[in-house]
Parts: sequence; C-alpha cells; structure tokens
Amino acid sequence: MSSTSCTVLQWRKSDQEIQKKFNHLEIESKISYVEVDSLDLKIRIQEIKSEGKNVNLVFIHGAPSSLSTWDGYLTDATLKATANMYAVDRPGYGYSNFGTPISSIDDQAQLMSAIINDKKLKNIIVIGSSYGGPIAARVGVLNANVKAVVMISPAIDPTNEKHIWASRFTQWKLTRWLVPTAYRVAGDEKKVHAKELSLIENDWKNLTIPILHIHGNTDNIVPYENIHYSEKTFQNIEVISISEKGHELAWKDSEFIINLITKRVLQIQKEN
Repeated sequence: MSSTSCTVLQWRKSDQEIQKKFNHLEIESKISYVEVDSLDLKIRIQEIKSEGKNVNLVFIHGAPSSLSTWDGYLTDATLKATANMYAVDRPGYGYSNFGTPISSIDDQAQLMSAIINDKKLKNIIVIGSSYGGPIAARVGVLNANVKAVVMISPAIDPTNEKHIWASRFTQWKLTRWLVPTAYRVAGDEKKVHAKELSLIENDWKNLTIPILHIHGNTDNIVPYENIHYSEKTFQNIEVISISEKGHELAWKDSEFIINLITKRVLQIQKEN
C-alpha cells in the first residue's frame, strides 16, 4: 500500500502538510498541543484567528476523521471574516495520541471544555459532525461560554444506533490488526456509543442554548430518525432536514451549512 493510501485511510495530515496548504492560501494558521499530564495525552488544535473577532467556532469531527476534515470551513472567507476558528483532533485521531481512544463521550467533552477554558474563549459556537455531534452538545452542557451548538448528522439517539457489520472487523482479534488505526479507534467508540449516550441523556434538559440539528433524509450511516430524538429532547431546538442527502452533507453542502453558522455568529454578535 502506498504512503498516500495509508495517509488517506488514517484520516490525518501532519502539521507540516497542514501549514503548507494554509501558507499557500495565505491564511495564517497556528497549530498547538494541549498536554493533559494526568492522562499522558496531547490534544492537537488548529487555530485560525482574525483581529477583533469576539465569536469563536470550535469544530469537533466524527469517526474516523481528524481536524483536517474541516479544511473547507477553516478556509472559508465568510467564516474567517466573522469569527475565530478552532479545529481539534479528538483523542485517538490525527495527532492526539493516535490509536489510543477515549470512548467516553463525557470524558471527551470534559477535555474540549478544558481546552476552551485554557484558551480563555468566550461566545462560542460548538460545531460537531456525526459522532462529534453529541460531544458538541455535551460541551454545551458543561461550559457556560458556549452560546450555541450546531450538530451535523449527529448520532445522538441511544435507541437508534445503526449496526454497521464491517465494524466487527475492528473488534475481532483475528482481523483487528488488518484494520487501519483510525478505523480501529472508530470501532472502539462505536461499540459503546449507545451506552455512552444513555449515560448523558438525562442532562439534555439542562441545555437551554440554541441547538441546530441538520440531517440528510437519505443518511445510511446515522439514521435520519435521530432528528426526531432531537425534536423531543432539546428545549431550544431547530431541525433542518435536507432532501436527497446522505451522511456526507457536512462536506457536500458546506456552503449551505456555513451560511447557517454565519447567521448564528451574527446573532451572538448582536447580543453582545
């Protein structure tokens, strides 16, 4: 297998690859690592900051993935003109202790909240896709500086976890070693995801900030029915259904989603 194929299957880019791309686009980008000594963990963060902006966007990816999946958002001129942006490699992905997962949704959200506090961020919109959706919402529960949450195709309903047969290969001892590392981490998360959602769902009643749930009605990875769970669970919820779109809408319909995020940025700016 070529090195390029390995990189694609591992869903990550090095610091040098990222910076080369952003330098070419003449976008100032900073990559840093937050160390968590108690967990022997380093979390990688990419920052795109704009002078005088008081709203901060925090992007949380799905599985398998890494912060580079948000390139289309971090390079978008409209978002760059309205807010600071932070994309994070979740534990086990990218260059955040690659291959060593933290499967607890609450533990991951606690880490994201600690990073927000470490960066002294205010007026935050947390954006999460797929598995990152419930983590984004959980950060909203934990951190009072979060003013809105955007969930794109989120796997949020503990009773509607779709079984993906291929994920068994990540768990069987005979086949696990054959599976690329990022997929093994995703399989470990998938195995306990429904249980993890059940552990935190009673706290959704405490989340009063605006929540936006966007879902394609032909999603074959995270069932569309998750949108009904959000409708009945969150107090301040807006759901947007996109016809004839699947799980890839975060990337194939990024312009539409960027417009929705921008509207929320402008609303927070008005309130401050």
